[in-house]
Amino acid sequence: MGDDSEWMKLPIDQKCEHKVWKARLNGYEEALQLFHRIDDEKSPEWGKYLGLIKKFVTESNTVAQLKGLEAALAYVENAHVAVKTTGDVVSGVVTKVFNQPKARAKELGTDICLMYIEIEKVEVVQDELLKGLDNKNPKIVVACLETLRRALSEFGSKIITLKPVVKILPKQFESREKAVRDEAKMLAIEIYKWIRDALRPSLQNINSVLLKELEEEWVKLPSSPPKQSRFLRSQQDLKTKFQQQQQAQGQESGEEEEDTVEAVDPYELLEAVDILTKLPKDFYDKIEAKKWQERKEALEAVESLSKNPKLEGGDYGDLVRALKKVVGKDANVMLVSMAAKCLAGLAFGLRKKFGSYAGLVVPTILEKFKEKKPQVVQALQEAIDAIFLTTTLQNLSEDILAVMDNKNPSIKQQASLFLARSFRHCTQATLPKSVLKPFCAALVKQVNDSAPEVRDAAFEAVATSMKVVGEKAVNPYLADLDKLKVDKIKECADKVELPGGKKGAGGGGAVEKKPAAKGPSAAESQSKSHGPPKKTPSAASSKPSVGPPKRSKTVSSASGKPKKNTDKDITESELSIEICEEQAADVLPASCLQQLDSPNWKERLASMEEFQRAVETMDKMTIPCQALVKMLAKKPGWKETNFQVMQIKLHIVSLIAQRGQFSKMSASVVLDGLVDKVGDIKCGGNAKEGMTAIGEACSLPWTAEQVVSLAFAQKNPKNQAETLNWLANAMKEFGFAGINVKGFINNVKTALGATNPAVRTAAITLLGVMYLYMGAPLRTFFEDEKPALLSQIDATFEKIQGRSPPAPTRFTKKTGNEDECDNGEDQEEDVVGQDIMDLLPRMDISDKVTSELVSKIGDKNWKMRKEGLDEVAAIISEAKFITANIGELSLALKGRLSDSNKILVQQSLTILQQLATAMGPGLKQHVKTLGFPIITVLGDSKPNVRAAAMATLQAWVEQTGMKEWLEGEELSEELKKENPFLRQELLGWLSEKLPTLRTVPGDLTACVPNLYACLEDRNGDVRKKAQDALPTFMMHLGYDKMNKAAGKLKLSSKDQVIPMLEKARAVMPPKPAAPPKPGGAKCPSETTGAAYRSQAVYEEVADKSEAKKVRPGVAPKKQPSPPEEPDLTPPSKDKDSNANKKPLNKGKTAPGSQQSAPNKKPTAKGMKDDEDRSGPLFILIPNAKEQRIKEEKQLKILKWNFITPRDEYLEQLKAQMSPCFAKWLQDELFHPDFQRHVKAISIMIERLENESDATISCLDLILKWFTLRFFDTNTTVLMKVLEYLKLLFAMLDRENYNLTEYEANSFVPYLLLKVGESKDVVRKDVRAILTVLCKVYPASKVFPYLMDGTKSKNSKQRAECLEELGCLIEGYGMIVCQPTPAKSLKEIAVHIGDRDTSVRNAALNTVVAVYNVCGDQVYKLIGNLSEKDMSMLEERIKRSSAKKTAATPARQSANERSQRDHPANPNGTFLRKSAQEDPNKLNQARQNAQQSESSHMPIPKEFQLDLDMIEMDRSRVNELPDLVQHKLDELLEPIVIPEPKMCTVSPQFDDLHNSTASTINFVISQVASGDINTSIQALAQIDEVLWQENKAEVMSGHIDQFLIATFMQLRLIYNTHMADDRQDKKEIFKLYSCILGNMLSLFSLESLAREASMGVLKDLMHGLITLILDSRVEETEEGQQVIRSVNMLVVKVLEKSDQTNIISALLVMLQDTLVPAAVSPMFSELVMKCLWRLIRHLPENINTINLDRILFDVHNIMKVFTTENLQQLKSDIPYRTLKTLLHTLCKLTGAKILEHLSMIENRNESELEAYLRRVVKHSNLFGSKSDRGNEKGGLLMEDGMSKAKVRDILAEIFKKIGSKENTKEGLTELYEYKQKCSDVDLEPFLKTASPFFQSYVERGLRMIESEREGKPRIQNPTVIAQHVADRSLSSNDDDLKPAVYYERLKILRQRQGLENTRSMSGSDDEQQRPPISSLLSSKPSVASSTDMLHSKLSQLKESRELYQQEHNVKPRSSSNVHTRSTSPAANLGDLKKRLERIKNNRE
Repeated sequence: MGDDSEWMKLPIDQKCEHKVWKARLNGYEEALQLFHRIDDEKSPEWGKYLGLIKKFVTESNTVAQLKGLEAALAYVENAHVAVKTTGDVVSGVVTKVFNQPKARAKELGTDICLMYIEIEKVEVVQDELLKGLDNKNPKIVVACLETLRRALSEFGSKIITLKPVVKILPKQFESREKAVRDEAKMLAIEIYKWIRDALRPSLQNINSVLLKELEEEWVKLPSSPPKQSRFLRSQQDLKTKFQQQQQAQGQESGEEEEDTVEAVDPYELLEAVDILTKLPKDFYDKIEAKKWQERKEALEAVESLSKNPKLEGGDYGDLVRALKKVVGKDANVMLVSMAAKCLAGLAFGLRKKFGSYAGLVVPTILEKFKEKKPQVVQALQEAIDAIFLTTTLQNLSEDILAVMDNKNPSIKQQASLFLARSFRHCTQATLPKSVLKPFCAALVKQVNDSAPEVRDAAFEAVATSMKVVGEKAVNPYLADLDKLKVDKIKECADKVELPGGKKGAGGGGAVEKKPAAKGPSAAESQSKSHGPPKKTPSAASSKPSVGPPKRSKTVSSASGKPKKNTDKDITESELSIEICEEQAADVLPASCLQQLDSPNWKERLASMEEFQRAVETMDKMTIPCQALVKMLAKKPGWKETNFQVMQIKLHIVSLIAQRGQFSKMSASVVLDGLVDKVGDIKCGGNAKEGMTAIGEACSLPWTAEQVVSLAFAQKNPKNQAETLNWLANAMKEFGFAGINVKGFINNVKTALGATNPAVRTAAITLLGVMYLYMGAPLRTFFEDEKPALLSQIDATFEKIQGRSPPAPTRFTKKTGNEDECDNGEDQEEDVVGQDIMDLLPRMDISDKVTSELVSKIGDKNWKMRKEGLDEVAAIISEAKFITANIGELSLALKGRLSDSNKILVQQSLTILQQLATAMGPGLKQHVKTLGFPIITVLGDSKPNVRAAAMATLQAWVEQTGMKEWLEGEELSEELKKENPFLRQELLGWLSEKLPTLRTVPGDLTACVPNLYACLEDRNGDVRKKAQDALPTFMMHLGYDKMNKAAGKLKLSSKDQVIPMLEKARAVMPPKPAAPPKPGGAKCPSETTGAAYRSQAVYEEVADKSEAKKVRPGVAPKKQPSPPEEPDLTPPSKDKDSNANKKPLNKGKTAPGSQQSAPNKKPTAKGMKDDEDRSGPLFILIPNAKEQRIKEEKQLKILKWNFITPRDEYLEQLKAQMSPCFAKWLQDELFHPDFQRHVKAISIMIERLENESDATISCLDLILKWFTLRFFDTNTTVLMKVLEYLKLLFAMLDRENYNLTEYEANSFVPYLLLKVGESKDVVRKDVRAILTVLCKVYPASKVFPYLMDGTKSKNSKQRAECLEELGCLIEGYGMIVCQPTPAKSLKEIAVHIGDRDTSVRNAALNTVVAVYNVCGDQVYKLIGNLSEKDMSMLEERIKRSSAKKTAATPARQSANERSQRDHPANPNGTFLRKSAQEDPNKLNQARQNAQQSESSHMPIPKEFQLDLDMIEMDRSRVNELPDLVQHKLDELLEPIVIPEPKMCTVSPQFDDLHNSTASTINFVISQVASGDINTSIQALAQIDEVLWQENKAEVMSGHIDQFLIATFMQLRLIYNTHMADDRQDKKEIFKLYSCILGNMLSLFSLESLAREASMGVLKDLMHGLITLILDSRVEETEEGQQVIRSVNMLVVKVLEKSDQTNIISALLVMLQDTLVPAAVSPMFSELVMKCLWRLIRHLPENINTINLDRILFDVHNIMKVFTTENLQQLKSDIPYRTLKTLLHTLCKLTGAKILEHLSMIENRNESELEAYLRRVVKHSNLFGSKSDRGNEKGGLLMEDGMSKAKVRDILAEIFKKIGSKENTKEGLTELYEYKQKCSDVDLEPFLKTASPFFQSYVERGLRMIESEREGKPRIQNPTVIAQHVADRSLSSNDDDLKPAVYYERLKILRQRQGLENTRSMSGSDDEQQRPPISSLLSSKPSVASSTDMLHSKLSQLKESRELYQQEHNVKPRSSSNVHTRSTSPAANLGDLKKRLERIKNNRE
């Protein structure tokens, strides 16, 4: 008892684990009670026992085990977590319970197993039970069998998977234990109850006695099928239904029976046998043996193997080919029969897997039907019938049609019989019109065949098709048969019996009785429950709620008028003239008939009028049409000469056709006459009216074919032209359905070649209409036409491109309301775009695919294989369009897809792409053979191979559709392969394709287990792709099916997969809606339910169908306006308000206004919907947009960046829209139907103005949604999107809103995709949007997006982006070019060499626009171009310049200038495509942005030029004088020299803004203004700062910014202002003076000057030198003064700038000048002179220079231009300049210079290092006596030149000097040689000569040197040249003339303020400096800096001293060449001393 007391205190779960059995027993009992007490199945209490339940059932103590089992059963029944224990518990039950002797234990064990099945764990339980069957203990086996039997009995065959159970039965029947055999027998009986005869094949091999016993038991079973009696937890609704049925005494409906019984395919229960491995090893040898006995042995082996009912899949290609060869070529008919039986066996055993080989053997079998022996024919029939079941009739159609015209009647007979048998297995769905049509055409020919057996077979085939698809579908093809044959076909159709008792769609009366009976009953039941009854079933069927449309069609057709009359009309026989006269006499007045042929035209006219009145009053059903038209044709008939009579006659024809039952026979009587009169001026209209009426009566396709053939049988061009015009119009009115294009093509070609232009024009017009319906493939028929004609056709097509075909307004009369719908839909199945490929002439290339070619493709040598593939490619390319018959090529190409040589694999893929295009839809039959091997290649490790395979796959799918790929097990097998590349590519492809499909084959289910395996793949990419694919599978298969499949997974896998399924369920995409019928209008009854989907219906149709109703709550769609006149520009605000009031129902009544009385209720509902939608579209949530921006930056959400939008982006956008958008609007925006999108956008347009604030708050989401629409292909939506965007951006502009980076990034790149759209109207709209966009987003930021657009593969997009770039540059200047003008221009210039003409032109125009802005500098910016491209550019620039000189745009007045947007550009290259869009919108945009600047524009950074601010704020320029009022009155007084007065800085300047940096940024931005006055004012303010030392430092940090703005202004003056003849030149020179004054002030302050960076200095020097060389400036006196000032400035820049930066800048400029034709020689020379000046001052500055950087720049020059290149230049001065620089540096630093090469990456490869080493090595040369000029050259004797050679050269030169004739030439050569080799020693040659000769040589050399160095100095009177003179002076003082010194002295005097002449020639007239007031006459309150340029240095200093309180303070000079500390007196003293020295030296 002590022990008991211990465990009694333990909790229940511990008792259950106790070692004492009693404790456990007690624990089980308590647990049982506890399990019954817990109500909540998810209670945490259950979890405690999760690991114990297995121990409950495996209890070792028998007594305790029973209680444990009871507790376990209660646990499984009640606990939610019990599913986790299934495997362990059931396994325990099988091993530890089923072997117990106690029946109770076994019973409880079975109950537990069944309970687990009930809680959805059937797969696990079944697997454990089947494992138990392998146990050695027979008790366990018996118990497992019994449990399986009970499970099947209670749950049924839908729950229990029978295949594995059936598989184990034969083994159990062989057991020694009788109990096992008996239980197996009971199980077999139970299985038979559920699947009946499907079980028999699986048990055929068991013991015959047992089988007999089973048969006896099976016979005793009741015939009624069993029913499921126990249900899963998920089937509780079925359980309730079952219980109700039980209570109702088992009464059940037929439909429920169908639900209970499930047909099981015996094939699925069989085990597949692999016969390929069992084939005899010598099979392929024997099958080729010469002895027939050996071939027979081989075939017998295959025959026995092929008898297996189910075969394992594999590569049967070789076997099939071998059998095919026997069938086709073996002479022994017995072997042919055997081979055919083998093929039949393979087809039966493989089923769908054999489909890929069908196309290979069917042509051979059909050809072999020529054999007449019955056993052969029978075997072939069995084979082809078996093969048919593995594929589709569509795949075999080409092969069958090919033999239908065979000469052998047996082949034709058997082909027809095969079709008849095949049709029996078809349904209406599998035998569509596109397949049936060609077969019927071929069979109708055979019906008229001379051989009776062929005719009978054809009758049977046509009759069978009629039975399957119905008379209505087949009758149109029987129009040419006589009545007897048609009756015979119908008779045969009645006798046809379809397999399985199926009933066809037509044919017998019984078939139509059932739906006819249902119709009224449906109507009656409806009338009983819903008030007033409907008069006709058709009215009932018009409501969308009455079932599917097919059923309603059947009802309507059955209950409508009988078709007999229609059929009779179609086959109406010709009546004799006597009968016609009798019939006419019955209905026409006698006088009318008598006067028909009267010679008096008035009597004939009266007769016709009577005739017309009679026809108008006749009963429609009794009009004898044929009789009447024959009376009309009676003499004179159509030869009537009086036009009045003829007009009435033609009108009567149309009346008869419209009112009577007009047949084709009647039509044939009159058409000839109508066509003859169609070209008549007076009667042509009536003739066309008649033809149209006949088209309505007899169908347009037939009428058109007759009319065109009759017209072209004549020779009258007028008739031909008018016939074609009528046909073009008729096609628009009737639609294109059923038109026989082939019938017209030849006649159209004839018309195109006609000599009469009217006929050609009419033909081209007709082609245009046909193009509307057929699209691009139509052009294929006319590619052989002459180029001129083809260009006309192309032009017509281009005009029409983008238009949608109009809805038909006329219909064939014979189809009434419902039939009209029906026929319309049938015709729509014949969609032209689909059938067009069938019309193309195709070539059969099978004869070219020879066995030699096939063997070459399979050769061992890869070169031979490649050669074979090349041949194949050539064959396909030559054929252009081919048939589906390609012989053995498919298998040969398949082998190459697995080739070890990847190049051949890629070539094979390319061929397969080519094959897809060439073969078209016929490719479907090769999907199994060649398509799936392409998928296998997706597993290749090389990305380029995979990419090629994917491209090929996409090309195939375009032609075949997806159905063939998803059918069968092949796709599942591919997914099963554990190749990560294959899996991720395949899953990616499926997730892309599946959402686009409406239905998929059921075989897709087989892929699900493999999809789940991919979800757990080791490769992360595979898992990701599998997750993406999961929702797309679920959208087709459904969640339940996917979940059920997941139940079969292991527990660990299931835990992962189930949550993924739940996630996928949430994001599962909806199935796409049925596509709207293109160009086809719905019939009235159908329009009732689908008005919102149908296309716009014309007014005529509305008149005809008064009962038409609009769907409640939805406005009818506005008819789209014709695309010829697109409205590109967004309307103004006034227009918006008017136009947007009724955007949806323009020209139509409001929705619901025409509703009839019975529809009041739906209308009210519609009104309620409208009320719900009256709320705001967008909800304004504060800071929501900012939060979204923040989340994207933090990567919490996906960045809106993709190539094509994926599902996750869609879902993210939906989630973001949910709180901000009205729910109904979001539903509309994401609806699969594009019409709903159009409707939503229309409403957004309507409310745009009213909800502008909310729209702006959701702008990012709106723009994102519109980017998704850019990926749609629907033009209607796209045009609506662009319309909205234009209005949206116009609204944003009015609201002064600036687009954020976030919004622009997610929208602009996708908008630019559409700028490359093929439709012109779209491109224009996009360009218009871009124009408006620049108002709300800086152009400089739009620029990079456009640059990205120029990299597109789409040539139109590249061209449009380049044009837009040109517009931006022209409108806003070079400031928009980002990141730099040079980089941008280089990328743009690349496109000058583009293959596409439009791209080339756009690129050239853009570069010309840049030229117009910055002149010749464009050549430097664009970099190196090829000669061809450069010549094109120069030619374009010349033409532009010619236009520029002719352009004289009107100048704006001063009043206009304050309001203008931007200075007009007279050299405009680009004009915006939209006429109302002005490209220069910059200032307007800035004015709009002004008010919101404080909130939207950030304060710019201090150390950079803020381009955005420059763009967005230039409008403030005009307001500046009002903002800043300077007190500068002193400056207005006349300045008296030498005491000029200086002004103080106005205090207001400091208080202009809170931020000094912001102020300076702002003022600097005005410097680059296009307005001269604005720029002068800004320069004056900056000058004011620079003049005061205490204020000047605020410019620090802004120097680069200021200099950039300055040289941009210089460019603007150079390119624009100077080129404008209307511009006042004084204004320009005033601006020049201000700029130069500022620059001189700046570069006088060394601390500021040194801040200028290298790049900025380079551009500044470029601008200054360009200005010096500007001939336009030199022409005026003011210009000469400007040039002198520029010279002074250049000296300042060279002296005061950072020496490293300025040397580096000049070296880069030198490198640029070395490019041929880059700049003028004078420019290059001035650059080098600047360098020489800097070299001269190197000794003073060597310590401040960064030698590493200088040497790096020299290295770059020598890298680009090698020494050889430099020496080969026209001038050697650049080379000498570089050498002088290097020699000077070496001299100053010595060997240390080699330590300064750190910036050069590969020093060993650098030419510079080698050169420097040589210079250092020969440093003694620097000390030579050579003069300064030679030293500057730094010339060394070239290595490798021997002393002997030098002596020879010099001896030759001196010989020339000594000769009288050549002395001058010799001296010149000696000078040049000495320059080239500076170290040459002349001493040996001179010492032997006389002193006179020595002095003669020296003097001659000096003269040459003086001439060469003196010329540029004298010719170019600039300061730069003067400083070169300084350098020369120091070395050669005695060679210079006094004039040089006078010139130099004059310049120095000017510089010091002692002289102020206006010209370099030394004019004596001194001019007073003009007062500042004259410079700023227009702006008196603002000072200028121009006075600095015209004042003397000393006087400026004195004036500053006077102004300041201390007169002895040192002033600063802006013009002094020397340092500030130097006084004027000291400078003058120095000058006087130097001049004295010079004079003394000369004397």
